Amino acid sequence: MKLMRLPEVMAKTGLGRSAIYERIAEGTFPKPVALGGRAVAWVSDEIEAWIMARIEERDAVQE
Repeated sequence: MKLMRLPEVMAKTGLGRSAIYERIAEGTFPKPVALGGRAVAWVSDEIEAWIMARIEERDAVQE
């Protein structure tokens, strides 16, 4: 497990900054962890789980 900053989360998920924060507000994306000041990061395991859930949703629709 590691902490990922926003550029890495964006690269991993294919989402832009505003899309990530919109999904956080909707409760459909993992919340960031405060690192101090204005710095935040995401838990890599939570991002991986979010990606896997998207894959599972896709596969469930195709069946």
